[in-house]
Amino acid sequence: MGLFHRSEVDDARLSEAEAGEDPVRLFGAWFEAARQAGGPLPEAMDLATATSDGRPSSRMVLLKEFGEGGFVFYTNYESRKATELETNPHAALTFHWPELERQVRIEGSVERTTREEAADYFASRPRDSQIGAWASPQSREIASREELEARAAKRAAEFGDGDIPLPPFWGGYRLVPERIEFWQGRAGRLHDRLVYERTDGAWLRRRLAP
Repeated sequence: MGLFHRSEVDDARLSEAEAGEDPVRLFGAWFEAARQAGGPLPEAMDLATATSDGRPSSRMVLLKEFGEGGFVFYTNYESRKATELETNPHAALTFHWPELERQVRIEGSVERTTREEAADYFASRPRDSQIGAWASPQSREIASREELEARAAKRAAEFGDGDIPLPPFWGGYRLVPERIEFWQGRAGRLHDRLVYERTDGAWLRRRLAP
């Protein structure tokens, strides 16, 4: 059995006429459809990074914002992913929405968000998540779960009932897309694949074989 198992639903399709010329607009439509489909965490995406010598790693993160400027996520700047992005500022994202038999693959360069953008987002996080950002030395070894909980308790006591500021080691990244591929599952594994590549400031669209 292959990776994808077709459900008994009407056969969806992806035509050039329906897709249009703007991949960010199409992504927005697909993202909203995924939200309406009711699957868990439609904003979850696989983030693939690589070291300066090309050794890859990937993990699931959450999309927090997207638009013509790019796709934004947040992290500890001392984490493994951030360390790799600082030395090799190129990455890839993959969204998978099995309820719709859809994938979107995005590749491009990565830049940090501004501190103002990060501060605005950080202020919107639940208080426990704000404390967790301060408490966790992300991607580094710790002795035990108890150590992590003690660090969180210490930070909670330090901040008391006051506002929790943005940590200096925490912020966002924006992936600026250079290539966006849309994958729509079809019967008989004759899937639809449309890829957009940015060329001289404009998007060039092509159809790929499944």
